[in-house]
Amino acid sequence: MFDTHTHLDYIDDPASTRAELGLTGMVCIGASLLHARNAVALAEQYGDVWATVGLHPTDTDEDSDAVRAGIEALLGHPRVVGVGESGLDDYWDDTRRAAQLRAFEWQLGLARQSGKPLVIHTRDKAGQDAAHRGVMDVLRHWPDVTVILHCFSGHPEMLRFGLERGAYFGFAGNTTYKNAKEIQDAARAVPLDQLLLETDAPFLAPVPRRGKPNRPGYVRYTLEFIAALRGMDAAELERVTDANARRVYRLDAG
Repeated sequence: MFDTHTHLDYIDDPASTRAELGLTGMVCIGASLLHARNAVALAEQYGDVWATVGLHPTDTDEDSDAVRAGIEALLGHPRVVGVGESGLDDYWDDTRRAAQLRAFEWQLGLARQSGKPLVIHTRDKAGQDAAHRGVMDVLRHWPDVTVILHCFSGHPEMLRFGLERGAYFGFAGNTTYKNAKEIQDAARAVPLDQLLLETDAPFLAPVPRRGKPNRPGYVRYTLEFIAALRGMDAAELERVTDANARRVYRLDAG
């Protein structure tokens, strides 16, 4: 069982997460220079942890030549398997679009150059979708970059766009929430070979752990929920999504 997106360095005693609830691997997201360094350090320490490096759209006030150089230097590390998370976020502040776009395009370039997937974060203010449309507008100019639509929101137009593009869709604990109809519809619709499971731990704990700090092993609850949604055996969904994780992050390459 594979957690394709976790912030392991945010979790107290990360060593205790290993093998909980059948967990066999996880990708620690380095969404700033500090967290990228932390993610790489954890990946060096534990054989079942890999890392990404990048700059989150809400951290673009940190964007500088020095920060970019630091992230680019980490990109070639053998335990680094992806770029990001990057993208657009209007939820907290919708006035930073220009800075977010610059960082997004830079990280798309890193993904193209390295051949590693870009992990994409998209978040809008309630009732709006400018960030989703902005992400799609940018990605149309980068058709050759493999992308993971992290913590997929269920946005119907982005679902169609991602399916046509061959994107991977990451489903997190919020898929299990009672009011998450669009996300659940998407979790039924995405072809099995494009479906990934994640926690985004320590955020978005799934039912029955909602309201508590999330942990990588809790991906088990999302796995079982989506298997039930799709009317399939949980062990088979685990086999397929584990294979998808290893394929998109090229964990068996070399």
